[in-house]
Amino acid sequence: MTVEARMSDNKTVWSVAEAKARFSEVIDRALKQGPQAITRNGRPAVVVVSSEVWGRKTGRKGTLADFFAASPLRNSGVEIERPRGAAREVDL
Repeated sequence: MTVEARMSDNKTVWSVAEAKARFSEVIDRALKQGPQAITRNGRPAVVVVSSEVWGRKTGRKGTLADFFAASPLRNSGVEIERPRGAAREVDL
């Protein structure tokens, strides 16, 4: 039986034992079909994803300045004032 023949069932959830025994297939499916969930004792434990998906989910999407520039509050008229009092003391 080849990997392609086994992959036709569109399985996306695996027990730890299944994933361990067929880890190459889990990886192939993550690359070709998307995220593969692995359960431990019947409960969701981890998800195997392609490095491309991982990069999209964890990659930086701009600078902090870009984030503030895109804020819906930018031109809303909300004014935030900084306290003008003395700085607080910090024990080091």
